[in-house]
Amino acid sequence: MFPSTMKGLLITGTALATLLGAGAAAAEDMVALLLPENVNPRWEQQDAAAFVSTMKEIAPDVRVEVFNANNDTSVQQRQAEQALTQGAKVLVVIPIDGESSAVIADMAAEEDVPTIAYDRMINSANTSFWVQADLEGMGFDQASHVIENTKDGDTLVLLKGSPTDPNAAVIHNGQLRALTPLFDSGKRIMGYENWTQGWDPAIARRSMDQALTQLNNNVQGVVSSNDGNAGAAIAALEEQGMAGTMPVSGLDCTVQAQQLMLLGKQTQCGWRPLADMANAAAKVTVRLIKGEDFADLAPQKVKNGVGAEVAYVPVGSYSAIGAEGVAYVIENDPSITKEMVCQGEAAATDFCK
Repeated sequence: MFPSTMKGLLITGTALATLLGAGAAAAEDMVALLLPENVNPRWEQQDAAAFVSTMKEIAPDVRVEVFNANNDTSVQQRQAEQALTQGAKVLVVIPIDGESSAVIADMAAEEDVPTIAYDRMINSANTSFWVQADLEGMGFDQASHVIENTKDGDTLVLLKGSPTDPNAAVIHNGQLRALTPLFDSGKRIMGYENWTQGWDPAIARRSMDQALTQLNNNVQGVVSSNDGNAGAAIAALEEQGMAGTMPVSGLDCTVQAQQLMLLGKQTQCGWRPLADMANAAAKVTVRLIKGEDFADLAPQKVKNGVGAEVAYVPVGSYSAIGAEGVAYVIENDPSITKEMVCQGEAAATDFCK
């Protein structure tokens, strides 16, 4: 019913220092990786793990400190200050939002320390580099999947991302590119939509509960901006005996999402090669430590929210659908194995037998 289409270390607590690897880098060099939160497991289990692993391989004498701000912008700013005080040569920042993180990049620039925007853009003139997939295209894929698996007159729920995350708006714009013509024509009905502050699944669950109540369970599809929202929507649908009866999109292809896909409850997730993103960030980090040009690594440029041109490395993406999509992600994502996915209820599926 849902064909596949093509479109790239666990760290806990506030900070974890990890000794890692570099050619001409000094033994005392240190870089800081600032994570936004731990609600979404990908930051610690996939992105941070891949960055740490790559740095260990290419810059074994560089110390990496990983911080997690737990969705508090003031905490992330203090962590950046702490890293700079400790002598960080580069800040690799996954910002909680694009505006408050500008303070971090500007503060680092005063110390002649470059800032890399990882995944989410930092709206500062002092952002040195950005790595990300085509999120607008991934949002389009999410909505297209739900459209393809619903019919004229069906009612949809949109569970959007965090209003403070610039990526959430980009994803939603892609969704609207596919959905707006159908909403305008009446071929699909937008029954309910809401943002999800901090990408918190608990908030997404409340939104889905509200949608089902307001619509008297008359819902035929859920356009969810990430896997956390999807899981929350599925939990609400499960309570009403409706899980597995409609398409539900997602993003990140977490282990839980892939398990739900094998069970037929989540039907799509957008996958990015996070290892490739971390690899690109690590390579640029080492160049910056050495004071070397990295134009060959990031030949493209984009303008951020303040009009500054930022060197950019785009990565590919994949719209994973059904068991075929799960197989693709397992084959191409070094952080996920079949054994990890085939746990619990998913172990009884044909894919896992």
